[in-house]
Amino acid sequence: MQIQSSLDNLIFLILLVVTIIYWASIILPNFKLLTKIGFGGTFLTNSLIFCLLGSRWINYGYFPLSNLYESLLFLAWGITFTTLVLEYKSRTSIIGSISNPISLFIMGFAGLSLPENMQAPSPLVPALKSNWLMMHVTVMMLSYASLIVGSLLGIFFLILVNGKKEEIVLQGNSYGNNFRDIKLADTAFYKEDPTEDYSNLVLEESDSEVVTKNNRLSLLESIDNLSYRTISFGFPLLTIGIIAGAVWANEAWGSYWSWDPKETWALITWLVFASYLHARITKSWQGKKPAIIASFGFVVVWICYLGVNFLGKGLHTYGQIL
Repeated sequence: MQIQSSLDNLIFLILLVVTIIYWASIILPNFKLLTKIGFGGTFLTNSLIFCLLGSRWINYGYFPLSNLYESLLFLAWGITFTTLVLEYKSRTSIIGSISNPISLFIMGFAGLSLPENMQAPSPLVPALKSNWLMMHVTVMMLSYASLIVGSLLGIFFLILVNGKKEEIVLQGNSYGNNFRDIKLADTAFYKEDPTEDYSNLVLEESDSEVVTKNNRLSLLESIDNLSYRTISFGFPLLTIGIIAGAVWANEAWGSYWSWDPKETWALITWLVFASYLHARITKSWQGKKPAIIASFGFVVVWICYLGVNFLGKGLHTYGQIL
């Protein structure tokens, strides 16, 4: 337990420092070293959480997702892993600046707020002694992580467009291929078109306002599409997790669905993000409207994951506090 406590404190400290570095990288975008340090710190945090979970698995002989403390660790691992993948693909520090504070909160709650008896390993209850534990719970936690990050990007989009009375029309793909200011390429998540030559690009003074607007638009396009892609990844995982949980429930309790509070809120979460994807795919919604749905989904995910443990009693509240 002493080693676990030390690792908890170390991870929390690293996340705190990394979060500050990410915020500094936004204020000082010319210091690219800050972005690299932030990415490296997130990778270190992800690795330490993995080692902490792995050590519990090896030492205590069960997959470490049996109580609230372990599931919080796994959620933090999933969020940092999603952050690393998105940052590597988009080459921007914005994602880490909005997702790492959530990981910081999770680790602070898990390591500093939960009582020791809830952090200590305990024998699995009979219903959890199944091969479905790894399948169902792992997939659900990864879906939560992806949906949380995708929803955070939606919330960030709403913050950027807050106060804008004029309608914002998004164009192009997630990399904003209409954008042409090479100096601001990283900020706009822009990837150069290899078929075009930008070496002789000269911007007239009269174009400066257009460039600024295009940069802004490309940033909004990128956040909007990154949110969509991340949620599109998390939603199938949520679907698979719910189906696997139903099969496991039938094996453990003789019923595929019992309207347990966790099951009910998992269904509500599924419906919210299904409506998000329906609006994006069939209605071709972009920008503010789907971002509002994603923001609502952020709240619903947390109610499904933690709210049930605080407010309700059911078959899934093994990490219950009250």
